Amino acid sequence: MNEFFNATLFLEASITLLVIMDPPGTVPVFLSLVGRKPPAARAKAARQSVLVSLLVITLFAVAGQFILAYLGIGIPALQGAGGLLLLLVALDLLTSNNTAEPEAAEDVNVALVPLGTPLLAGPGAIAATIVFVRQAHGQVGAYVALGAAIVATHLVLWACMRYSGVLIRVVRESGITLLAKVAGLLLAAIAVELVADSIRGFIEGA
Repeated sequence: MNEFFNATLFLEASITLLVIMDPPGTVPVFLSLVGRKPPAARAKAARQSVLVSLLVITLFAVAGQFILAYLGIGIPALQGAGGLLLLLVALDLLTSNNTAEPEAAEDVNVALVPLGTPLLAGPGAIAATIVFVRQAHGQVGAYVALGAAIVATHLVLWACMRYSGVLIRVVRESGITLLAKVAGLLLAAIAVELVADSIRGFIEGA
């Protein structure tokens, strides 16, 4: 059975990706960006962001090592870029006082950036995926298990965001505004950590 499905790798990859991508932790950020949208728009944003993340993670699972080597990009560079992008989003959440409903076109924008990437498919998830691909050592069962782990993780992410409407009914409009500030603070902390890891990686690699 291990030849066709590596259960150990599936569990290890699933737990690792769930911890890194943090499905419950994405809910405040998701609500801060699309919480004032109608339910259909929130469902669309949840679906699109998860699909974008799944596409990015799958791409790096299949060709991540080749892409990074071809472009001469290391994991520290990805961490730095992701951190700076998240910092811009965090500052916008922390300083914005606009409670009006955003333009409809922003539904797609926030699903792509920052939700799909780099929040979900961020440097940590990408790096972990590349490491697990290396651990597979060309075994079919390991690749199947890793693929299943990636899909399972994204299903959990989708469920957390798709059914976050329950939280909206509890916190109301003022709660969403508070969540936006809290999410901004958390994103800023994540961004600073990513930039710090990036600098540390460059120093250690020098």
